[in-house]
Amino acid sequence: MKRLFAVSISLLALASFSFAQERRFSIDDLLRVRRVSDPQVSPKGDWVAFTITGMDRAANKGTTQIYLVPIGGGEMRQLTNDEHSSAAPRWSPDGDKLAFISARDGEDQIWTIDVSSGALKKITTLSTGAGDPAWSPDGKWLAFASDVYPECLDDACNKRRADEKANNKVKAHVAEHLLYRHWKFWLDGIRSHVFVVSSAGGEARDLTPGDYDAPPFSLGGPTDYAFSPDSKEIAFASNHDKVEATSTNSDVWTVSIRGGAPKNITAANHGYDGSPRFSADGRFIAYRSQATPGYESDRFRLMLYDRKTNRAQSLSESVDSWIDEFTFSPDSKWIYFAAEDRGREPIYSVSVNGGAAKKVVADGFNGDLNVTTDGRTLVFSRSSMTRAGEVYRANADGSGVGALTKTDEALLGPFNLKPAEEVTCTGAAGSKVAGWIVKPANFNARRKYPLVVLIHGGPQGAWNDNWGYRWNPQVFANAGYVAFMPNPRGSTGYGQQFVADISGDWGGKVFTDISNGVAMAAGLSYVDRGRIGAAGASYGGYMIDWIEGHNDDPRFRYKVLVSHDGVYNLTSMTGVTEELWFTDWEFKGTPWTNPEMYDRWSPHKFVKNFKTPILIITNTLDYRVPEGEGMQLFTAVQRMGVESKLIDFPDEGHWVLKPANSAFWYSNVIGWLDKHLK
Repeated sequence: MKRLFAVSISLLALASFSFAQERRFSIDDLLRVRRVSDPQVSPKGDWVAFTITGMDRAANKGTTQIYLVPIGGGEMRQLTNDEHSSAAPRWSPDGDKLAFISARDGEDQIWTIDVSSGALKKITTLSTGAGDPAWSPDGKWLAFASDVYPECLDDACNKRRADEKANNKVKAHVAEHLLYRHWKFWLDGIRSHVFVVSSAGGEARDLTPGDYDAPPFSLGGPTDYAFSPDSKEIAFASNHDKVEATSTNSDVWTVSIRGGAPKNITAANHGYDGSPRFSADGRFIAYRSQATPGYESDRFRLMLYDRKTNRAQSLSESVDSWIDEFTFSPDSKWIYFAAEDRGREPIYSVSVNGGAAKKVVADGFNGDLNVTTDGRTLVFSRSSMTRAGEVYRANADGSGVGALTKTDEALLGPFNLKPAEEVTCTGAAGSKVAGWIVKPANFNARRKYPLVVLIHGGPQGAWNDNWGYRWNPQVFANAGYVAFMPNPRGSTGYGQQFVADISGDWGGKVFTDISNGVAMAAGLSYVDRGRIGAAGASYGGYMIDWIEGHNDDPRFRYKVLVSHDGVYNLTSMTGVTEELWFTDWEFKGTPWTNPEMYDRWSPHKFVKNFKTPILIITNTLDYRVPEGEGMQLFTAVQRMGVESKLIDFPDEGHWVLKPANSAFWYSNVIGWLDKHLK
C-alpha cells in the first residue's frame, strides 16, 4: 500500500513536471512582463535611473515607476511608489535630484525627488500639464512641453478656455484648416509649445508662442528641444509651413530662454530637421535630417551644424540606414548613435571632424544611448525576440557589454523561448530578401506545424530582433505555429534604396518578395504547406486586403487572413487620413491628379476575387487609418459570402495598447487562426 501510494505520488509529480515543461508562453505571460525603459545616467556616474511599467489587466492600464541601479551593477532600488505613474526621469546637473512627470495631483506635472532622502517637490502647476522635462546645465531651469491655446497669453486664459469647452453641452469639433485631427486626437485649436520654469518652481514662460507646434507631433525618438551648455538658449524643432498636413518641413530653431524671436538654422533644407543636441563645448548642434520634402521615410541623416561658420554637414553618409538615438561624448569630439542594420541596431561612433562611422557595439538591438561624464562608459537599453528590454552598459570602446538589470529573467527563463532565425530568399528582380523564423519552445523537427505569416506595417518599418508587445511572435509561435516574419521592399535596415522601392508600388515587388518568402517557408520540412495563414496591421493590413483579392499563387494558398487597421480603399483613405504628405508621396499625387495609380493598387478594386476567411479589426480612435476602411472591407466580404468577423475597439487608436484589450485582441486573432489552421 505504501509502495502504491509512493508510485502515485511519483506519477503525480512527473505529471506536474511535464505540465510545467509544456506550459506555453501566452498573452497572459506577455502581460506579466514588466517593461523596462528610458535609462538615464547620473552626472556623478554612480547610478542609472530607469522606469519599469507593470500592466494591470483588471484596471486595464499600465503604471510606471522610477528605479535606480548602480552603474557598476548590483541590486536595483525603487525610487517612486505611487498609484499614479512616475515617468521620464531626468537628472539634475549636480546628480542629487531627478525631475519626472506624474499626475499624482490630477494633471501631468513636473516633480523633483531627492535621490537620497526621497523628498518630493512639485515644480509646475499649469492647467495644461507638462511633459518631457529637460534640465539646463546650470541647474536653474527646466524646459518642458505643454499643449495650449496659442492665442492665450497666460495659464488663466488656457484654463478658462478648457473649462468652457468641458462645460459646454455642445461637443462639436470645428475645423477651419488642415491638420484638424492627428493620430487619435482632435486638435481643436490646441498647439504644443516649449516652456521654461525655474527649477525651484514658479511661473512658467512660453518660449515658442504662436499658431504652430513646437515640438511637432512625434511617436517616439529623441526629445525635440535641448539647452545650450551656457543655459542661455534652447534649440527646438518646429514646422512653420502653412499646410502642415502636406508638409514634413520641420526645422531646428534657437531662441533665448528669456524669449524673443527664434532663429531658423535649417531653413535651407525643406525636408525634416529635428532632435537637436548641443555639444558640451557649445560649438556644435547635432540633429537628424531628411533631405527630401514630403517624404517621411527618407533616410534620417546625422547632421552637424557648426555655430562658428553657420554651416552644416552630414556625418553619417557611410551608414546607409536611418539614424535613431544619438549623443555627444563629453569632450565634444565624438557622437555615438544607433542605426538599424539587418534586423538589429548596433551602436556607432563618428568624429565631429567627419570620416567613416565605426561600429562600437555590433550585436543586439540597442537604444536609449547615454555616455558617462568621464566618457568611459556607455549605458543603453537592449532587447531581443527572446528577452524583453533591459538596461545594459559597455566600455566606450564597445568591450565589456553586460546587463545591469534582469527584471524579467525569472519570468521568461523557464519558457525556453526559441531565438529568431534569420532566413533569406530571392525576391522580385533577383533581390535578396531577409526575414525571421520563430519556432515554438517545444519545437519538434519531426512534426508538421501550421505557418502564420506576420506582415509588418509602415510600410517603411521592419521586423527586428527585439522585444515587442503588440505583435509578439513568441505568443504566436507558442500557440503552436511557426511564425514567418518577412522584411520585403520598404523594410528599413537594408539600405535606403530598398526602403524607397515600395513607394508607388504597394502591391508590386513587395508582394512578390512576400510570396517568394512564404513559398520558401512553406517548403521547410517542418511546415505544413496546406495550413498557412497571414496577419498584418496598417500597411500589413493593406497587404492582407491585397492578398484577399490575389490569393492565387500556384505554390501555396492562404487558408485564413487577419487584417488589423488595414488600408482598403486608397481613395477614401486619402480623404480621411491626417498626414496627407504620406499618401501624396506613396501614390505620387492625389486621387484626382493620379487616379490610375490609386486604382491600380487599391484592394477594393478586386472584390470579385474575395474568397478567403478573414478577421477584420478596426479602432474608433484611429485617425491614421480610420475605421471606415475596415468597415468597407467587412461589407464587401459579407456581400461576397466570405466567412468573416469584425472587431472594433472604441477606445483605441492605431494600436491596441490597453492590457484587457490586448488580451482580447490576441485571443481573437489566435482563435481565428486556430479555427482555420488547426
